[in-house]
Amino acid sequence: MTASSKSAAQASTANPVSTEQSPAERGRALRDTLGQFATGVTVITTLDANGLPVGMTVNSFNSVSLDPALILWSIDRGSLSYDAFTQGERFVVHVLKGDQQHVSNLFAGRGADKFGQVKWHSGPGNIPQLDDCAALFHCRRAQNIEGGDHTILLGEVLEFSAGGGEPLIFHRGRYRALAGE
Repeated sequence: MTASSKSAAQASTANPVSTEQSPAERGRALRDTLGQFATGVTVITTLDANGLPVGMTVNSFNSVSLDPALILWSIDRGSLSYDAFTQGERFVVHVLKGDQQHVSNLFAGRGADKFGQVKWHSGPGNIPQLDDCAALFHCRRAQNIEGGDHTILLGEVLEFSAGGGEPLIFHRGRYRALAGE
């Protein structure tokens, strides 16, 4: 172990979180620690019970299986669009490009006419599909799995495409750029 990796290892264990901390302190510490893991940023869209487009920014997206093709993501049970996603049959995962921070911020907020501020069209199953993303995954909801204050949605990938470009990255509460090769 080098001196720099040794000091990094010591720093990561220097202030362990204990059960003696208040739930709020512990929750904030857990959130900060989870923020050490860099994620891509997605917007997931579907239709609500009235056939209106809904969408939200999600960074909990992950691959599960290639055969069968499955992905997952999670939604907070308090989300305004919870019923649309947990009861709807289909959804689309949009992997955002590095220059789409405005799209991420728009779909992370509540209210506002989100779809009136971005370019989109109706994709397969009439599900809203945002234009010009790094990748798209058209999915059929396969299963809802209860997980604490969230529900994990398992999706069967029906169609997918890669538009290319650098992805939008989120790390330690901020958007980041990929380092050069």
